[in-house]
Amino acid sequence: MHIVNGKEYPCCASVTMGMIGGKWKTVILFHLIETPLRYNELRKKMKSVTERTLSLQLKKLEEDGIIKRKVYTTKPPLKVVYSLTDIGKTAIPLLKSIAEWGEYVVENT
Repeated sequence: MHIVNGKEYPCCASVTMGMIGGKWKTVILFHLIETPLRYNELRKKMKSVTERTLSLQLKKLEEDGIIKRKVYTTKPPLKVVYSLTDIGKTAIPLLKSIAEWGEYVVENT
């Protein structure tokens, strides 16, 4: 049994899937590989995700320490930017491999 952020996982693979698995988390992380993005920028890249789902997934990724949320309040309007944390950056090779496998499947089916 493994415990991460107060959650129990039966194996290391379940830790990975618990933190970045699901329909939208990997997509969010994939878009944050190259550059930090604002909420609306993410929303434009992920046209079929609902606002509620995107907000919930961003919160979960932030709670798990995979992304960070930076709020800029120096001048209106309020600006919020999401980026990968140091732990999140360690998932980049995994995310790229997932994307490459997806490309392979698309080309070969």
